[in-house]
Amino acid sequence: MGIDDFGGGQSERSDVLVVTTNEAPGYRVEKVIGEVFGLTVRSRHIGSQIGAGLKSMVGGELKGLTKTLVQTRNQAMERLVEQAQARGANAVLMMRFDVTEAADVGTEVCAYGTAVVLVRE
Repeated sequence: MGIDDFGGGQSERSDVLVVTTNEAPGYRVEKVIGEVFGLTVRSRHIGSQIGAGLKSMVGGELKGLTKTLVQTRNQAMERLVEQAQARGANAVLMMRFDVTEAADVGTEVCAYGTAVVLVRE
């Protein structure tokens, strides 16, 4: 497994800047559009559940579940970017992730933030 299997984030080709900060150095907020979010719910497949159960007996990282969560977070972030673009934003400030169990059938991941239009200073 490569580095992309265990990490994520925005691609360099994205037209929407996504940051976890309240502002982006070198830019000023021209317009605040409002909250945007990207949501996905993933269920675990039986193979990963069995593997996780066995691994929990001896300890260590659950690499299959880690990889699934990375993919899920990346999908939520892609949907966040799509929402921001659809509303006319070129950036999302204060991006955060929220992760919860969804009715004992899977994991809900929500990426959210404030959609804005930034201009270079």
